[in-house]
Amino acid sequence: MQLYFIRHGQSVNNAGWGDPNYKESPDPVLTEIGAQQAVILGEYLEKHQLIIEHPSWDPHDRYGFGFTHIYTSLMERATHTASYTARKLSQISFATWTDIHESGGIYSRNDDQKLQGLSGKSRAWFEERFPELALPEYLDGAGWWQGRPFETEDECQLRAQRVWADLLAHHADRDGQPEHRVIFFSHGGFFVHLMCAILNIPYRQASNGLNSWLLLSNCSISRIAVYKSEVTLCYLNRTDYLPNHLITG
Repeated sequence: MQLYFIRHGQSVNNAGWGDPNYKESPDPVLTEIGAQQAVILGEYLEKHQLIIEHPSWDPHDRYGFGFTHIYTSLMERATHTASYTARKLSQISFATWTDIHESGGIYSRNDDQKLQGLSGKSRAWFEERFPELALPEYLDGAGWWQGRPFETEDECQLRAQRVWADLLAHHADRDGQPEHRVIFFSHGGFFVHLMCAILNIPYRQASNGLNSWLLLSNCSISRIAVYKSEVTLCYLNRTDYLPNHLITG
């Protein structure tokens, strides 16, 4: 199995980071730059989708990607980013994986910094904009987050562990079956939790009292390979397909 983790394109929250006058959005949209990044990503992945040779080891995907499944978070910035690739690779399954959303969930922050869970986008909203996306059965007019409380770091780490276990259960190599090559369109914060789950290391705790972080640029590609009893981080934060002026985050 191969997992390709792609962070969403630049959102308005990303662009507003550090601006004291910017009001944070609970479910931010892509900026114009973010949409450009997503378009170029989709074109690049379509161009290199076909595996032209089958060497025994191709850690940098020099001979093509060969994706088999596309999953997206239901946060708008991720779904919008994913849609460009899904429409280019229309022969591949495009579905929701609700649990790969960003840490915290959908919430607002009031003047006292108290966090209030919100609803998230509804089934009708997604069906109108992304009719090709397979949605979860539970999703209705109430929205996918359904006003749940803000998710804590410990809760997010448990979710990441669940995602990793579910991914292996559904997509790990099976004798006599073709290899699954899965894309997650997701988020930078969740990626750190997921990598901690995959490598079984404490969240954000480096040696000698330092904190840790894994930097992902917008629309970057990272690849994790699973071969039998071994997991390999092949590459992290790949943005070489983007022009310099579109590398953000």
